[in-house]
Amino acid sequence: MSIRYAYILLLFSVLSTPVCAQEIAVLHYEGGGDWYANPTSLPNLAAFCNANLNTNLNTKTATVKATDPGIQQYPFVHMTGHGNVFFSEEALQNLRDYLLSGGFLHIDDNYGIDTYLRPQLKRLFPQEELQELPADHPLFSSAYPFKEGLPKIHEHDGKRPQAFGIFKDGRLVLLYTLESDLGDGWESAAVHNDPPEVRENALKMGANIIKYAFEN
Repeated sequence: MSIRYAYILLLFSVLSTPVCAQEIAVLHYEGGGDWYANPTSLPNLAAFCNANLNTNLNTKTATVKATDPGIQQYPFVHMTGHGNVFFSEEALQNLRDYLLSGGFLHIDDNYGIDTYLRPQLKRLFPQEELQELPADHPLFSSAYPFKEGLPKIHEHDGKRPQAFGIFKDGRLVLLYTLESDLGDGWESAAVHNDPPEVRENALKMGANIIKYAFEN
């Protein structure tokens, strides 16, 4: 059975059958960057999806190293941080195998990762370029409508939020969200004291990403 077919079967269990919880994971990468930033964000997003999308995600989020072949068991992996990112050759091959086998990687810039990340993505897929997703891409309406595309959660430099993707054989395998800081919006309310509507927008956009990743 192909990994992609296995993910399709998992989709039915995650979206329809509340029997065994499906795990999503945070990526532990090399380079010294704070891959562990926003510790409450993914558990909160999983809980939001369970409450609003009828998913059955494990709210005790797993951690997986970029070099770990066990990454294949997670249909959705999230990566964040502020600082340096480095992928060894072993990590690059492992991540490449994961994504080409049906996995999905969401990278959310927590402000400062961009300079370090882009060269690593070029090493990951040398023949591919990051493509900005237009506001009418299905990602922005899979569960909740975002007519303007990616929402702005934290200001930082005041630049517009952008969502970039890498596609393989027509499938979005990697999503990179920049100048939005979704992960901060997913954190527990007391962490950043964001207005309720801002945090809700972040969680709804995260739910869109989860739903899109599992269905595509």
